[in-house]
Order: sequence, then structure tokens, then C-alpha cells
Amino acid sequence: VFEGIPTYPDAGRFWKMIHDHKVNIFYTAPTAIRSLVKAADVNPAVAPTQYDLSSLRLLGTVGEPINPAAWQWYYDSVGGGRCPIVDTFWQTETGGHMITPLPGVTPMVPGSCTLPFPGIQAAVVDETGTELDWGKGGLLVVKRPWPAMIRNIWGDPERFKKSYYPDDFNGKLYLAGDGSIRDVNTGYFTITGRIDDVLNVSGHRMGTMEIESALVSHPMVAEAAVVGRPDDLTGEAICAFVVLKGARPTGDAAKKMIKELQDHVGREIGPIAKPKDLRFGENLPKTRSGKIMRRLLRSLAKGETVAQDTSTLENPAILDQLRG
Repeated sequence: VFEGIPTYPDAGRFWKMIHDHKVNIFYTAPTAIRSLVKAADVNPAVAPTQYDLSSLRLLGTVGEPINPAAWQWYYDSVGGGRCPIVDTFWQTETGGHMITPLPGVTPMVPGSCTLPFPGIQAAVVDETGTELDWGKGGLLVVKRPWPAMIRNIWGDPERFKKSYYPDDFNGKLYLAGDGSIRDVNTGYFTITGRIDDVLNVSGHRMGTMEIESALVSHPMVAEAAVVGRPDDLTGEAICAFVVLKGARPTGDAAKKMIKELQDHVGREIGPIAKPKDLRFGENLPKTRSGKIMRRLLRSLAKGETVAQDTSTLENPAILDQLRG
């Protein structure tokens, strides 16, 4: 088990560890992968291709949806195009993997966690709990009990029922709190992000993940995080925090890049998805395990003073840079 940050003393830390200790299974988070893509572009000496990673036989990703571009880099540059990637959907509350490819068995699709683990009955439903046709986005639920599932919240059974088995579903479906969509042809699940991260812009509902994926598909972008903020005109406005592969732009260069990225999102998704605000940082606020702290970004987008607990933040100074 690795304790620390993947960029100290340099961004080759993971790869050196695999090289030195002949590690054969490597499991990390999409945010860590994206930050290492940027590091390898800036300094080729710390790229995974500079190390002997031939001991690897299996790669894993967890914690949030992985965008296809990061998945492909992970597969090609770290796994050498030969290691299966286990893109796992699970939660602390589930006690184990719920939706995941079986390595060497399930055909992989970049960005998709594929099919439920044997014995898990997952589905995508609407707000009333009605199962949706494949190809339609909705709420991810589990239809039947499974081993290791959460069974209560200490001292607060009502909160347990309200949070995980809501009355909207007659208390009969486990609500994961994530949005999902199933591929029309294969039935593969793709997680679209937390349902509380869905934006409503002029009546159009969009997942933050699809906008982030569109931004990261631009060749200059290493990482992106999208949140919403209240807007008098559209109800909610899209605010994007972006880390580029090169230096952080300022002045006219920043304005030009903002326009380029807004147009890029417009082409990838549609004009309605263009971020209204776009801010550049050298990094994003992350926990030490590599998760982006979106609640802090929401506060920054709204122009609020950050009053929340930041004790788990790996890089507190980044908040001032992103304040805009």
C-alpha cells in the first residue's frame, strides 16, 4: 500500500516503485492518472515509458469515472498495451466491487466500467424508480441485496433508509447516488457522475463528467473539474477549472485559450454546454488520495469564502490561485 503523493520527489514515483519492486498489480485513481499525463508531457524523464514496467499484469482504476483519453494513456503508456484495466465502480457502502470488467474475460471499452459483478443486479432508472431503456441516462440503483452491503447507519436508521432506500422507490431499490447510462448494443454501464453534480442550464440537464471529458479531449488540457453556480439568466452556469499540459496562461493568452476551450466544448457537446467561467490553475484542490474536492470548487465558483474543513487538502495554496 502506497502512502504519500505520486509527484514527490518527482512524478516518476509510481513508476520507480513498480520498477524497483517488480509490482504486478497497480490500482490508482483517474485524477492521479491525469496529473501524471501532464507531468510526463512537461518532463519526459518522468514518463512511465522511461521505466521497466514489464512486471505489471493488471491495472485498476477507482474513485470516479475515468475519461477515455486518460484510460487510453494508462493502457498504452503504463500497461504497454498488454495489461487489462479493471475500471471498478464500488463504494465504501457496498463493501466490494459492484460493476467491473473481469480481467481477460470482459471486452474493455475506454471510460466504461462494463457489466455488474456476478450476483449484482444493477439498473438505470428514472426519478420514480422505473427502469429505463438502454441508451437513456438516469439514476444508478441496485435491485437486490448482496454480500457486504451497508445495513444501517450507527444510531440513525431513518437516515439510512432515507439516503439509500428512498420513498420515491418505495424503499425497494438501493440508490448509489450516481448517474449512469447503458450502451444501446452491449448494455455496458458508464458512470456519468454524482447525481448532485448534474447541472441544469436553461432547462437542459447535463452531467459534469461529460463536460469534463470534452475539455480533457482537447490536446492542451491535462485535467478539468466542472461545477455549477447560480445564474440569474440560465438558472445555473457552468464553471470549469482547468489544468493545462503547459504553463498556466495569463492575460491575452488566457483569454485566447478560454475561447478555444469554450468552442471545443461547443463542438463536442453543443453550445449549451460551453462553460461560462473558465479558470486556469497549476493544479486542482485534491485530497492526499488524489480525489478532487469539488465542494471547495463550488464555493470558489460562487465567490464564497471557503469555510469548510480543508485539513485533508494536499495543496491548500491552490485555492488562492483558482479564486479568479
